[in-house]
Amino acid sequence: MRKLSFLMKGMFFVVFLAAVFSGCVPSSKTRENKIVIWHWMVDRQSAFSELAKEYESQTGTKVEFKLFFPPDIYSQKVIAAARANTLPDIFGILGEKKISASFIKSGHVLNMTPYMEADGEKWKDRFNSQTLKVDTFPDNNPYGVPGGIYGVPIDTTVLNFVYNRELFKKAGLDPDNPPQTLDEFINDAQIVKDKLGVDGFVCGWGEGWLLNALAAEWAINIMGKDKFLKTIKGEVSYTDKDWIKVFSFFSRLKDSGILASGIATMTNKEAEDAFSKNKAAFSFNGTWAVNVYAQLNSHLDYAFFLLPKVSDKFPVKVWGGAGSSFMVNSLSPNKDKAVSFLRWFTDEKQQMFLIDKTHNLPAIKGCNEYLPGVLKAATKAFGSLTHPDVWPQNEDSQVTEVINRGLQQIIMGIKKPAEVAKDIQKTKERVSRR
Repeated sequence: MRKLSFLMKGMFFVVFLAAVFSGCVPSSKTRENKIVIWHWMVDRQSAFSELAKEYESQTGTKVEFKLFFPPDIYSQKVIAAARANTLPDIFGILGEKKISASFIKSGHVLNMTPYMEADGEKWKDRFNSQTLKVDTFPDNNPYGVPGGIYGVPIDTTVLNFVYNRELFKKAGLDPDNPPQTLDEFINDAQIVKDKLGVDGFVCGWGEGWLLNALAAEWAINIMGKDKFLKTIKGEVSYTDKDWIKVFSFFSRLKDSGILASGIATMTNKEAEDAFSKNKAAFSFNGTWAVNVYAQLNSHLDYAFFLLPKVSDKFPVKVWGGAGSSFMVNSLSPNKDKAVSFLRWFTDEKQQMFLIDKTHNLPAIKGCNEYLPGVLKAATKAFGSLTHPDVWPQNEDSQVTEVINRGLQQIIMGIKKPAEVAKDIQKTKERVSRR
């Protein structure tokens, strides 16, 4: 479940972290020839356990993957363990990059740079560059973290549009020709809805992060990345005409009649279920959905495609990067063994195994020939990836909340784009004065 890094809200963690890292740090307990790993990925526990057995047979080192779910319970456990200095040898952090920064600055995360760059950067060069960037803090970053690589990505996630090829065929559309523009997208969705009586588009927009991601992609396409980032810095207003256009795209989707009923309050699980049952022509989802759809409907005929563009002025950018990453506990007496395991875990053979078992995009290069067709198509976005964790600055969580709620209000017909823009800018100016 790799969408979780987008799901968790920073405000919740910031409150806890202030308490977590205020105490003293006792010494770590000594462990025998065993590595303990905490994670939240319920859909991959079986595959992880198989790899653990294989690693033990090869090296004699026992590896134990401990699953904690749901994600909020996992995150609370990690925070509590950091406070008590009982973190495992390897763990993951859910949430915004500032959360990872807090763990790093408090001495809980090992800087992986020396290991990654050893032997002529052999390990570092193994990874997809955009995937590794998510776990990298550049020099002079706004979080005050020394520049370096602090995590090991185990897969890559891409947020893309997805369409039902079978419904395309039944509606008389070309299943090998998905829409390339927003106009084409709306037209195709209306055709499918009119001819087949199913929804044109379904998505878990009750979860604001999906709305936020799509709005960011369209914003970058229409105004360019520089202007987009200047907005986050406070140098461009959310009432700017380009932002009004971005918000208006959601109003246009509402007015087109293609949206599934209740989409503004729908969870992503509900949307995935509906799409897998051929109840909608299009959706917007991450590549983790390949595994989800396989479990819900193994005969589903679908494919990913790039964001329907709204402008030719600037290139399309797609949210993507490391879907899930592991960090090494810098205080662990087994940290060298933990590093060795992660190096093995991200080798080609193990990545191929995870592709087969979990249907996720790999973190490393050179695996495309092993990818199933639907995932191979998703790699077309690799040259266009962006992600909040690689931006020089992220939007304040209070502003993000107002953006997400405003987009939901537009979709429900409660507010107009210009009204939402004013609400967002008012919040932006208030938090900037703090």
